[in-house]
Amino acid sequence: MGTEGVSHESTATRRETLGRYLSKMGPAWLAGAIAAGPATMASVITAGAAFEYALLWVVIASAVLGTTAQYLSMRLGLLTEAGIVGVVEEHIGEFWAWVLVIDAVLASGLAQIVIMKTLADVSAAITGVDARLWGIAWAAILAIGLAVGGYSIAELGAKVIVSAVVLAFVASVFVVPIDPGAAATGLIPVIPDGLSGALIAAGVLGGAVHITLVTMHTYTLRARGWTREEYDLGLFDVGASMLVAFGIFSLATFLVAASVLHTPDLVAAELDAAAAAEALGPLAGEYAQWLFLLGLWGAAISTLGANTVVPPYLLADKFGWEADVSDARFKVAIVAVAAAGAIGAFLEGAFFPLLVLVLAFGLIGTPFALVVVLYLLNHPDAVPEPNPRLANVGGLILVGVAAVTAGSFVRDELTVVASDPLSTSGFVVTFAVVMTVATAGLIGKYVLAVRTRFD
Repeated sequence: MGTEGVSHESTATRRETLGRYLSKMGPAWLAGAIAAGPATMASVITAGAAFEYALLWVVIASAVLGTTAQYLSMRLGLLTEAGIVGVVEEHIGEFWAWVLVIDAVLASGLAQIVIMKTLADVSAAITGVDARLWGIAWAAILAIGLAVGGYSIAELGAKVIVSAVVLAFVASVFVVPIDPGAAATGLIPVIPDGLSGALIAAGVLGGAVHITLVTMHTYTLRARGWTREEYDLGLFDVGASMLVAFGIFSLATFLVAASVLHTPDLVAAELDAAAAAEALGPLAGEYAQWLFLLGLWGAAISTLGANTVVPPYLLADKFGWEADVSDARFKVAIVAVAAAGAIGAFLEGAFFPLLVLVLAFGLIGTPFALVVVLYLLNHPDAVPEPNPRLANVGGLILVGVAAVTAGSFVRDELTVVASDPLSTSGFVVTFAVVMTVATAGLIGKYVLAVRTRFD
């Protein structure tokens, strides 16, 4: 009788704890809003359409590794109770803080421009109004909404639309003819030959393991006022948002695209939103294109809302501003980032390939950020307790996979540079060289610090 009472009590306690965690979740879901944005949707759909099930392993790895990255960032944010840039400046040095800021601002800035192009083009397709006018209008909405207030209604509506599209992809898994045997072959880690194979693999992984997500998490934790007392809640937050929600979104979208869109002669660079919308055809019929466009539209709005505040957070931490709109400098930074995004509406070409490219580019700078996080988690003066061995092993695997995937993309970009040194590929390769040197230098600094500590 006593044992039964204890069992009932513990079950009730678990339910109460689960209910409390569900009601308080937040910071990791902002990272998830960016991770499950239009760029990831484009990358995952392109991966399935171009290579059928061959990149299934990358899609699964992206959810697992993305969760690992957010766990390490969450751990750093809660145990230091500070933003990452300030912790880097205090315990590693001002130079390294600047490298991190420039790396993250560049990656998030390029993402801002390309995602704004997506939002403007989709808005134009829905309304018939010129995309350039939409770019200017959305930049103003972002600037006013984030700097003054009132944007939350638009973002809430966008999230409702995104949720509907995600559910549509999940439901489509039970409708389209997925071949389990063929899908199983995609669990073998192989990157398809050619530039597009490496690019798309880097894009898929970059959607979940991205410097923007790693850095912003420490600031969203601070914005919510979470401390070490919320450590268990932080674990639940990360697992629910990245491993479960983002994992289901990515896997369902990929399987549907691989089953419906793949054709042997498909050129990945030529895939556009209209063609990608056919993935929802078996479920939505003639309304598939509208549903897909609305999903991209909503994903772009919610992603831009989160991405716009990333550079201001980093700059505020670096210069000692208040990370709040009550500080005029922070507010000006938000307006500047929002306004800069309008440039995207004036870019030529289709946005689908650009979305994949911007994630692949962001992945290049991500290993440096991950090494920074691991450095700090193993710095006795930065974090008051030793980093678990399993966390270090997971972090090193994460760095290795991100570096190899980004390296494959950069290696193929070198073939483009050989024929056209002034192309955008030249900028990508140059950035990769700089970040590789910076990462190697930071690792060397840590090794020297450890030797000094034990001498």
